[in-house]
Amino acid sequence: MSVVISASLVKELRERTGAAMMDCKHALVAANGDIDAAIEAMRVSGQAKAVKKAGRVAAEGVVVIRHQGNTGVMLEINCETDFVARDVSFLDFTAKVADLALAREVHTVEALLETAFDSGETVENVRQVLVTKIGENVQLRRLALLNASGTLGAYSHGSKIGVLISITGSNDVLAKDLAMHIAAMKPIVVSPEQVPADVVEAERKIQVEQALESGKPKELIDKMIDGRMRKFLSEMSLVGQPFVKDPSVIVGNLLKQNQMDVIEFLRFEAGEGIEKKVDNFAEEVMAQVKGNG
Repeated sequence: MSVVISASLVKELRERTGAAMMDCKHALVAANGDIDAAIEAMRVSGQAKAVKKAGRVAAEGVVVIRHQGNTGVMLEINCETDFVARDVSFLDFTAKVADLALAREVHTVEALLETAFDSGETVENVRQVLVTKIGENVQLRRLALLNASGTLGAYSHGSKIGVLISITGSNDVLAKDLAMHIAAMKPIVVSPEQVPADVVEAERKIQVEQALESGKPKELIDKMIDGRMRKFLSEMSLVGQPFVKDPSVIVGNLLKQNQMDVIEFLRFEAGEGIEKKVDNFAEEVMAQVKGNG
C-alpha cells in the first residue's frame, strides 16, 4: 500500500534540506514517508555531489570570530563566489560552526568537522548538505583557538578580515585597538627578531642588488643596505610600525607607555594565498564562435 505524502511533509523536508520540491517528494515516497530516512538518503546522494564539487576552487568566503572571556576562536570558511559568501544559508552555517568551535574549544579543522551539534549531526554532515543546497564547494579552511593569559583582543573588518591578539595585563581598549591596527597594517610578527630568516635573506638580496646599481662607494652602500633592512624589519613587525590611530606613535612605544607586551596575534583574511580562477568571458565567446565557424 502506497503512503500518501502530504504537502506539509514535503515542505518540511524542503526547509530542512534546501533541496528541490520534487526531489523531496521522491525521497519521501522512497522512504515511505519517513522524513529522517529521506534526509539520510538525500545526504548520501548529496555526498556524491559534494565530492564532485570538492575539487573546485573556493577562494571567496568569510572569517568569523567568537570570543568569551579570555578565549577566542577565529574560523575561515570558503566558498566559490562572493554571491554565496553573502547567502543566508551559508552565513547561518558559518555562524553556527563558529559558535560550536568556541563552545567546545576545538583546536583544529579536522576535529571541528567531526564535532556534532546538539542535533547529533556532525559539522561535516551539515557541510555536505549545504554543498548540495547551494551548489558550490564549501570548505573549512583554517581555525585558530587563542587562550589569552592577559587580555584578549578581537576585531573583525566586515566579514573578510579577522584578528585575535593576546596582551599582558588588563586593557580591553588597547587590545581591541591593536587588533584593529593589525587588520589594517598586516604585520607578520610581533618583533623584528621574529621575521623568518628566509624572508630577511630574500629582502637583503634585493637591497644589495639595488644598492650596487647606484654606483656609490662600498661604505655608503653598506650603510644604505643596513638602513633599508632596519626599515623593512620595522614594517614587518608590529612593534616597529606607526600606530594606525596615531602615526606619530610607534606601537612599541605605545606598549611601553602602558607597561604591556604583546604575547601573540593571529590575522586571517578570507581567500588570502588562494589562486583564484579568472574567467575571460570575451575569450570564451570568441573560442565558441571560431569553433562554430
